[in-house]
Amino acid sequence: MLQPKKTKFRRQKKGKMKGISQRGNQLAFGSFGIKSLETTWITARQIEAARIAVTRYMKREGQIWIRIFPDKPVTMKPAEVRMGKGKGAPSHWVAPVTPGRILFEAEGVSLEIAKEALRLAAQKLPITTKFIVRRDYVQE
Repeated sequence: MLQPKKTKFRRQKKGKMKGISQRGNQLAFGSFGIKSLETTWITARQIEAARIAVTRYMKREGQIWIRIFPDKPVTMKPAEVRMGKGKGAPSHWVAPVTPGRILFEAEGVSLEIAKEALRLAAQKLPITTKFIVRRDYVQE
């Protein structure tokens, strides 16, 4: 599962996620990708499930890039604990995603295989996504 090796602070505030993605909104590595159309937090488990779905369908051919990283800690208090007494302990990690953000990229496979593999990955994610192809892509 993805998570940072070390952070400056253990706990973080929730923060605001408004507007569209200013960075990571263009294909940088592969010819195919999935782009987010909504705002949400994507957990490390969801990213891992999507990655496994893509690699299984592509039968380990080609290459995939994960363009998001879960570096935001989410804290939770144990069940049936009274209010107060400070913030809870970090329970899992999330990646904040805004519309326009490229989530996964693929290269080295045909358009049909990439489209189906990334569709399977999108099913594992809690947001609607859009399949995109590089402008200068030519099918062999």
